[in-house]
Parts: sequence; structure tokens; C-alpha cells
Amino acid sequence: MSGAAPVAFQAIFANALLDREGPIPAGLGAPAPADPRRRFAVHRNNMIASLLQTLAARFPAAAKIVGPEFFNAMGRAFVAAHPPRSPMLACYGDEFPDFIDAFAPARDVAYLADVARIEAARTRAYHAADAPPVSAAAFAALPAEATDAIRLELHPSVEIIRSRHPIVTIWAMNSGERQLAPIKNWCPEDALVVRPRLEVEVRMLPPGGAAFLLALAAGQPLREAALHALAECPHFDLTDNVAGLISCGLATRIIPAVVTGQPR
Repeated sequence: MSGAAPVAFQAIFANALLDREGPIPAGLGAPAPADPRRRFAVHRNNMIASLLQTLAARFPAAAKIVGPEFFNAMGRAFVAAHPPRSPMLACYGDEFPDFIDAFAPARDVAYLADVARIEAARTRAYHAADAPPVSAAAFAALPAEATDAIRLELHPSVEIIRSRHPIVTIWAMNSGERQLAPIKNWCPEDALVVRPRLEVEVRMLPPGGAAFLLALAAGQPLREAALHALAECPHFDLTDNVAGLISCGLATRIIPAVVTGQPR
């Protein structure tokens, strides 16, 4: 058997595991009187069950919101459309939030995909590179005249999820962070996911905070990022947002402004 043959057979075998209605791979057999189709069905069921368990472990709040029966049905459809591409199953399901957005039976739960985006971001944040945050003392030592022009490198784990729904509140209530209760003020919430130290944190950003951080992440100087946030939200408070940025450990490097011009 050539070196390519085992690889080709593995691909055929993997595809057959996902196709519950398809035939088993050619060449498979079983000692009489066992039926190779029934034995292969066991592998199919075990594989799908393990992937559903993986999804439920990564998206527990989403699973709680819709219940196990609906979640498993949605998960089976996702598994069939998005089989694993990596042996690291801890990160399986990155496409799941977008899949939920397009999953017709979930349209009545319009916030579900954004809650799943928080959960997917939490896994990525957990596995993101470590980087020590810039201290408050380092910010305090900056000359006042240079502050507006600095750029900030954000922590590798930082992700921002914007939503038309109160997704931080919904996620917190369905993850054990907060007690379940009616949401009286149903309004948009932007989520910040970050792991500056050992634990992954999920925080609700203040007004304009998402626009501010996204501008910083895009490389804009502090002043330009603040103007971008003010254009979106006239109530944006730069002092509070910078204080929050420092306390949450979001910045890992201060990049001074580049001074241009010819020496005298």
C-alpha cells in the first residue's frame, strides 16, 4: 500500500462517520456473524456523541437557554456541516455562532448566536498567549503632552462582541455568574472578553467603550480612538474608559508617538 493510500482511506473513513445515511467504507469487514454496518454505526454514534459533548462543554450557556433536545438537534446539524479540522477538540466550534445565526429554527432566539460568541471567545482567551499588562504606574509616568499621541498594544486575549441584545446579562444569568431574573431594561450590550492573568473575564463595556477599544486595536492613537468613540457615543467618558483599560489589564505595551521633522 502506498503512503498516500492510508491517508486517502482515513479521509473516506472520516467522511463516512459523518454521513449517517451513507454506505460504510469499502473493504471493512467483521467476523461472522457480526454485521460490519452495525459495528460501524457504533463508531458513528460515538463520534457524533463526543462532538455534541464537546459543543455542550464549550457553549454551556447557549445549551441552557434552548435546552438539551434543541441544542443537540442544532449540534448534529452543525457537526454534519462542520466536521473537526484539528485534533484539538477544545477549540472545536469556532464557526458555531455563525451557524446559529443561519439556523432557521433558532431565529426566535435572536440573541443566542451572540451569547455563543462570548463563549467561543472565552475559550480562545483561555488559550491565548500570556502577556504582562502595563502597570498603572507606567501610565502615570507618561508626560501629559504626549498622552494623546500614544498607541496601545492590547492583550492577545482581548475580544469584543457587539450586540443589539443584553448579551452580557443573558450570558451571566445562564452561566451561574448571576441569578436568573427578568431583564427589565432590554438594551444593547457590548462584551469584553480578556484573560490578563489566570482567569478569563467577561465584562460589559461602558457606552463608547467598544468603539474606543476597537480603534486602539486598529492602531489608532489614544486621542483619535477617543474621537472615534465620541462620534458614536456623545456620552463617552475618556477618563473612565482609560481607568477601566488599566484596571482590566488590557494594554501590554505603550507605543510612544513618533516625532518627525528635521533637526535644527
